[in-house]
Parts: sequence; C-alpha cells; structure tokens
Amino acid sequence: MAAASAPKVVERKAGGGRLLELQGVSKTFSNGTVALENLNLAVERHEFLSLLGPSGCGKSTALRIIAGLGSVSGGRLFWPEGGHVGDIGFVFQEPTLMPWATVFDNVQLPFKLQGKGRRQTRERVEEALAMVGLQDFHEAYPRELSGGMKMRVSIARALVTKPKLLLMDEPFAALDEITRIRLNNDLLRLWEGQGWTVIFVTHSVYESVFLSSRIVVMAARPGRIVGEIGIDAPYPRDEAFRMSEPYNAYCREASAALHLAMGDT
Repeated sequence: MAAASAPKVVERKAGGGRLLELQGVSKTFSNGTVALENLNLAVERHEFLSLLGPSGCGKSTALRIIAGLGSVSGGRLFWPEGGHVGDIGFVFQEPTLMPWATVFDNVQLPFKLQGKGRRQTRERVEEALAMVGLQDFHEAYPRELSGGMKMRVSIARALVTKPKLLLMDEPFAALDEITRIRLNNDLLRLWEGQGWTVIFVTHSVYESVFLSSRIVVMAARPGRIVGEIGIDAPYPRDEAFRMSEPYNAYCREASAALHLAMGDT
C-alpha cells in the first residue's frame, strides 16, 4: 500500500464558477480501513452542498482532508483560484470552546494564533458575534451558555476570519429539534447574506433538503459517492417551504437514496 501523502494542490485559472475539486481522492487508514475510494467531487462557488450518508461513509474524513487536517492515500485536491487554509472555516460537531475563556476570547482565538491582539481584532470579533446574535455576550463564559449558544460561538469563531469556504461537520446533531430548526434558519440567512460556499455534513434527510442547493449521497466500506440530488427550490427558505409538497417530495427522494446507500454497505 502506498504511503499517505499530503493533498496535492494544483492552481489553475478560475473558470466555470468552480471553487474546489476532489479528483480520485482515496484514504486508507493504517489499520487497513478504506475510508474513501476514488472520490470525485466538484464544489461550485457560493453553493450550499450537503454530504448525506450513514456513519462510516467518509463524510467527516473528506471534510478534514479539504481543511488540510488529514492526508490522502491517493488523488488530488484542485483549487482553481488557488486555495489555502486561511480561506477555510471549520465548525465541528462539538463546540470545542475553551471553558476558561470568555466568548470574546474564544472567537478571537484564530487571530491570537496569528499573533494578533484583542485591540487589533476587536471590530472583527464583535462583527462575528453580532452575525450570530451574541453581541451582548462578549464577557460570558461557556458554562453560562445553552447548547445552541455554544454552537453560535463556534460558528462565530469559524466566520471571524471571513473564509471563502465554511466546512460544517454535523454541527447541530446534538441539539434539540427546536434549536436545530432555529439555527438552520439563521445559517441560511448568513449564507445568503455573506456569499460563502458551505459544505455541510449531516445524517438528517430533512436538514439536508432544507439547507442545500445540492445533496451528495455517500455509502460506506469503502466511502464513495452513490448519488446526487439537486434541490431546485428558491431561497430564502422558511416554514412555508418545510410544509410544502416540493420539500416533502425531495425528502422522499433523499430518504430513498440514503436507504439505498445503507443497503450498499
């Protein structure tokens, strides 16, 4: 088996609105587990793309490779406009906040790691907190926040550097349904207003249909793409869309594709 290597980044002239391409990407762990095999995926600028699939299908592995947090065993990553880690924000499944630090200091962390001080970055941190509705919680500590508020802090921390690409690894999975719906609504509002590209990992058919412009369905062992669904519904989306027949039809289609993927494992 070939030794793992860092993702190969090839710069190309921009064209066709494409932000990122994964071409033939494979990942085999040291224990022999094939997490990804021949993964081909093109990501367009400003799209909201969801990776939907069962546990173990390589969704999170793909996300970590895109973020530069994991190596590949084969294949390449292409950034047509040139890409680097500074253009990427990552929101993990858990908020991963520093319990001893205030909300402000948690959000300011990416700048601190760059050697920038509070005074120099205060405006950017305050802007990010305002975007997620936490402008009045600068000096609060994580223990004083609800689960949904902690996740908002995590999102603000990912956004504070103004990334081109936002990677989200099941960020709302542990939240109650009401909070999850509220954060879905807020995330779409931010995405529409800021014009990022989002790659969103989820197990939820309903969440993927509500949020996405495109859903990529993955199956496990080995991790691979087995289907793709374009969600041809206008933004903004709200409760009326959740209650509509097109939404229900897309949910049925995505559910059928997910069950097929699970049957393939």
